Amino acid sequence: MANRSMTDVAYEFLSKRKRSVEFLRLWGEVNSVLKFPEAQVRNKKAQLYSQLMIDNRFASLDNNKWDLRNRRKFDEVYIDTDSIVIDDDDDEDEFEDDEEEEDED
Repeated sequence: MANRSMTDVAYEFLSKRKRSVEFLRLWGEVNSVLKFPEAQVRNKKAQLYSQLMIDNRFASLDNNKWDLRNRRKFDEVYIDTDSIVIDDDDDEDEFEDDEEEEDED
């Protein structure tokens, strides 16, 4: 199985563990299995984190821990997007400054 993805290795590891794992421990396992060259380690670590975030098999938990989503209750992994507050005022000020600069030219 030479062509295993990082997320497949992470999934297999978490499946065997039966509980959540800190990201660095998960990364260490993935890296030990796939044996990335030292020059690629930093980029691969960031890539794994990004892939875990978008792969619906995984759940991001408190304290940078990860687990399999199918082992978690809905309330543990659901994020209510209605409660997210976006401060649009900063963006509007930036656009107003740009328009003023154009008017001065």
